[in-house]
Amino acid sequence: MDLTAALATHRLVAIVRGDDPDAALHTVLALVEEGVDLVEVSLSGKDALSVIERARHALGPDRPLGVGTVLTAEDARAAHSAGADFAVTPGLGDGIGAARELGMPVLAGVLTPTEIIAAQAMGVAALKIFPIAQSGGAAYLKALRGPFPDTPFVPVGGVDEAVARACLAAGALAVGVGSPLVGDAAEGGSITALRERARLFRTLVAEATP
Repeated sequence: MDLTAALATHRLVAIVRGDDPDAALHTVLALVEEGVDLVEVSLSGKDALSVIERARHALGPDRPLGVGTVLTAEDARAAHSAGADFAVTPGLGDGIGAARELGMPVLAGVLTPTEIIAAQAMGVAALKIFPIAQSGGAAYLKALRGPFPDTPFVPVGGVDEAVARACLAAGALAVGVGSPLVGDAAEGGSITALRERARLFRTLVAEATP
């Protein structure tokens, strides 16, 4: 898949992690049903590979499905076998090279200019600025865009509605949103409330300046 193009089109990545695999699966499917087309299942959640495998079966072969918290080459290989077709990392680990060898585009976690340069040299599709809310928010993103004006940045970490709006206005390609969107749905909480939040975030990103 062309992850950079998908990020530019949809502008939102939902991050699902939880201790209830069935609830996590239902969360993934509900998000997709509400039009959140880019969803990553974090490997830090319980039985995440099983969630990915079951989600892939339910979604079919053509829907994007990501895996998050990819740290090692084995993480990338296991997630690819389970059905993930793009990878998200918290930093610059061995999982990036392995994912790319498997044909999985990577949204790689970075924070500093040095890490941005290193990630670009590794051929990643886009750069996850993490954790954005704890590192200066939209002002920090705007500062990074000075030396890196055309770099596809995706802020993640503490991205609520206000941070999402500010980062998109500051030039983010997309935003990654975890608990402010998913809430407790992946722990067995309300799917109805999840759907409402999904519609809210979809409207937010649709109204953001391209």
